[in-house]
Amino acid sequence: MGNRALRAKGKDVLAALRRLGYALVEVRGSHHHLRHRERGGLVTVPVHGTETLDPKVLKSILRQADLTEDDLREAL
Repeated sequence: MGNRALRAKGKDVLAALRRLGYALVEVRGSHHHLRHRERGGLVTVPVHGTETLDPKVLKSILRQADLTEDDLREAL
């Protein structure tokens, strides 16, 4: 399924991560920080209105959350 590069807005990624069990722990400006109860670690998602996340930023979020593009696609 991963033929096309994943494109998403920050608010959509934030909602998907919450569906996957991540909880919002802090907001600093436009950066939302989430933590998973069992996995631990901090995941930072920039939410800049309706702006689509840069592919490198999205890849960084996936790495922080230890998720694949397909995992995120299913939650979106």
